[in-house]
Amino acid sequence: MLATSPKRALITGITGQDGSYLAELLLSKGYEVHGVVRRASSFNTGRIEHLYDDPHVQDRRLVLHYGDLHDGTGLFNLILSLEPDEIYNLGAQSHVRVSFDQPVYTVDVVAMGTLRVLEAARLLQRSKPVRVYQASSSEMFGRVAETPQRETTPFRPRSPYACAKVYSFHQVVNYREAYGLFACNGILFNHESPRRGETFVTRKITRAATRIREGLQDKLFLGNLDAKRDWGYADDYVEAMWLMLQQDEPDDFVVATGETHSVREFLELAFRQVGLPWRQFVEIDPRYLRPSEVDLLLGDASKAREELGWQPRTGFKELVRLMVEADWELARREAVMGRRKAA
Repeated sequence: MLATSPKRALITGITGQDGSYLAELLLSKGYEVHGVVRRASSFNTGRIEHLYDDPHVQDRRLVLHYGDLHDGTGLFNLILSLEPDEIYNLGAQSHVRVSFDQPVYTVDVVAMGTLRVLEAARLLQRSKPVRVYQASSSEMFGRVAETPQRETTPFRPRSPYACAKVYSFHQVVNYREAYGLFACNGILFNHESPRRGETFVTRKITRAATRIREGLQDKLFLGNLDAKRDWGYADDYVEAMWLMLQQDEPDDFVVATGETHSVREFLELAFRQVGLPWRQFVEIDPRYLRPSEVDLLLGDASKAREELGWQPRTGFKELVRLMVEADWELARREAVMGRRKAA
């Protein structure tokens, strides 16, 4: 009996937080995983380096390809030559505050990048079936029309990033309805982990709390402490991405915990874990305030629970604990290295 070939997946943004966890998940399921990485003068694959130490990866295959969501021709050539069974479009300029400073770049990568992926998938579909996952965002809800937010809640985006994500969302629906493409939007609410970028508020807090505790930093500067978010664990959320592409029919799903917490709550938990009073070390800096703020996001993931069988496994306090522990270990290593250099 002939062995069946493994499923082949292509991930844009594989070196990011979500891409690294998704790659782990797909490899564990026997996929052949291909990732798109931007060419740079320094290595930016730190989040996935450990996968090459896994003795099973050689059998399952993890392959990286240079590419960019700006480059439609390159994406077309890559997708049509690889012929993936599943495409996960996670690549983006995903920092909301930065999108106000670089709106044109953000919109080109996030909105037009998605369109380039969808068009390549449409062309591939002529020769073989392909399924596409699009990383949509709770930021699309913006100044929310209702709480909690669900799949039917109107979008009211409040940033260039969110506007670009709304465009991408509707293009996915359009390609699904116009061309019969199996394409899904995962409307993921905030999801964090020790692999979160250090410029995002949660990781900024856990890095600062642990570095202050180890004497490596004096102050933490933040923006709006009263903003409330529905925070989950990225490792839980990538499972929902995969489940969406295993269904009989494509659809759109909110992925969230159904709980909301403020930046202030996150701050208090993180500093408490390292035994420090946060008010002595935190200052508000207007540079970190958005021109238009999204005050409250709270997701209703009932549809994902009922149709995908998905639910979050990691609570808010456990998430903060995981992030603080990882960053504390990192801070301790930094402190040791600093002492060695000073000796």
